[in-house]
Amino acid sequence: MKRFASLLVLSSLLSATSAFAWTDGIEKDQLTLGFIKLTDMAPIAIAKEKGFFDDEGLSVTVEAQSNWKVLLDRVISGELDGAHMLAGQPIAATIGYGTQGNVITPFSMDLNGNAITVSNAIWDEMKKNVKLGADGKPEHPISAAALKPVIEKYKAEGKPFNLGMVFPVSTHNYELRYWLAAGGINPGLYSPEDTSGQIEGDVLISVTPPPQMPATMEAGTILGYSVGEPWNQAAVAKGIGVPVITDHDIWKNNPEKVFGFTEKFAEENPNTVLAVTKALIRAAIWLDENDNANRAEAVEILSRPEYVGADKAVIANSMTGTFEYEKGDKRPAADFNVFFRYNATFPYYSDAVWYLTQMRRWGQIAEAKPDAWFDETAKKVYRPDLYKAAAEALVAEGVVTADMFEFDADGYREPTAEFLDGVSYDGKAPNAYIDSLTIGLKDDQKVVAGQVTN
Repeated sequence: MKRFASLLVLSSLLSATSAFAWTDGIEKDQLTLGFIKLTDMAPIAIAKEKGFFDDEGLSVTVEAQSNWKVLLDRVISGELDGAHMLAGQPIAATIGYGTQGNVITPFSMDLNGNAITVSNAIWDEMKKNVKLGADGKPEHPISAAALKPVIEKYKAEGKPFNLGMVFPVSTHNYELRYWLAAGGINPGLYSPEDTSGQIEGDVLISVTPPPQMPATMEAGTILGYSVGEPWNQAAVAKGIGVPVITDHDIWKNNPEKVFGFTEKFAEENPNTVLAVTKALIRAAIWLDENDNANRAEAVEILSRPEYVGADKAVIANSMTGTFEYEKGDKRPAADFNVFFRYNATFPYYSDAVWYLTQMRRWGQIAEAKPDAWFDETAKKVYRPDLYKAAAEALVAEGVVTADMFEFDADGYREPTAEFLDGVSYDGKAPNAYIDSLTIGLKDDQKVVAGQVTN
């Protein structure tokens, strides 16, 4: 597959051409955009701070939201014109799981960026089951099999094993469940009558807003969590927890966040959507160019209270090419956050299909669907046509070059087995993929009265 040309000259190219990037015919030039305080909102902050929105003729106000539900509700109601979203949110809203609303995305905001952290007490128990390297440090990636005896001990003592994630249709929820299931732990199922996600589970997984994760774990309400940065590194900095695996090690270069608009907004404001997408593409390029040379500046911007508002050193721990596990155990992680390379910004149908497979696997989609349904649903939500229009406009303006993009005519990534458990995923064969996974619903199974039936 064609990959990107060198980004070495992009800083000067972007600066030299920015005056000519204005998008004509903008229907709404004053926008309010929402986000959650996570480092992967960076393309929005950079597009604002580096003037990329201004270059497109947009006056943009950005507003942090208290949680993912509030954010989605405000986009659907029109209080926000668009927002940083969990990749699963537009899909779930469109199929009517949770908040109902037709939401589309022309832009994938990043790859990777999450981790799973456990409390110090749980790590002390887990570590007994983890292989150590010659340097005495744990060998990564760490399987959830190391956690299984700890969970069994809690169960024998009649104590619940509580874990946190950020939202029922979040990547974090599905990554946590994937990791647990790959280690032989049942994370629990959903049903139309019971949306707790805890049916038959060995653990109890519940929702906690990202910025509250460390404090909630420190209080003992949860014993671990799956979240984006900087809230795993915050646990390390506070000395209260240890990240045990990153999502890059669960699924290499997995899609994480998207930028979402309602379908109605996109239909009524096509040039505005084009302009926003162009600005976000430029921001993503800036974040990754010159081997992440701009990340230190990005960290300073993100640390500001109007954006993520976390300590610069904590944000830098993962944003600048490293990741710290236990204090002092900092390891190279060049791709922990990816914003543009590896075609990160392209909204692949196969990414949407993967989220749908996990919704079906864990019972959020209650009944089996044919492969064609997955494809049709993905195409309602993910809009590579809009992305392509924005990228081609930037090429025509001389802001970027065509060889930086791979538009993938059919919208599907190549099949991959770069998962923790080595299982192969082909977005064009979703049911075969679901059936190949350990633990979870398969074939025509569904959950009735708290039990799995065929």
